[in-house]
Amino acid sequence: MPLRQQLAHAQLYAILDDAYLGARDPGAVALQMVQGGVDLLQVRAKDASDARILELTRAALAVARPAGVPVIVNDRPDLAAAADADGVHVGQEDLAVAEARRIVGADRILGKSSHSFAQAMAAQAEDVDYFAVGPIFATPTKPTYVPVGLDLVRQVAPAATKPFFCIGGIKHDNAGRVLAAGASRIVVVSGILCAPDPAAACRAFKALLTACC
Repeated sequence: MPLRQQLAHAQLYAILDDAYLGARDPGAVALQMVQGGVDLLQVRAKDASDARILELTRAALAVARPAGVPVIVNDRPDLAAAADADGVHVGQEDLAVAEARRIVGADRILGKSSHSFAQAMAAQAEDVDYFAVGPIFATPTKPTYVPVGLDLVRQVAPAATKPFFCIGGIKHDNAGRVLAAGASRIVVVSGILCAPDPAAACRAFKALLTACC
């Protein structure tokens, strides 16, 4: 299935975050996520070396690509292209969308973070394939960011013309509130990586999404 068609149907976006891996093998964790039914998988390794980011990306690709799950690299379009990943995600303070698109090319997925309604609409107007809204709830992944809350989801949902994902502190016990606010796609980090069984956690999130959306 073409990448953008997969994106259009994607609901559960998981992040393989190096900060939560500990001593675990990244390929094994990525495999658990894939087996649990994630639709997209992002590799995130803030402040890691290029070599480490490439290692994580290639480990994720080795298990995700055979299963047809796109792999996105956080922040680094150059490394996404070098690893032949499926796309890149940039933040508000990262490389400009036009430059990221020039590096990864027209065929890869490009996403952008937003933290307000104005940022979400501005991102949507750029050459991105999706945008993310958050952090919805407080999260140790973004300790300096004030949670945007569910009201922003209610604002963005009817105005979105591109796929958007809600991110930030989403767990199994609050995901239903995010979906009730109008979301149909979520990004989960610690709710999967800190679970005793990441594959089971993914399946539980997918069940919520399937039932709701």
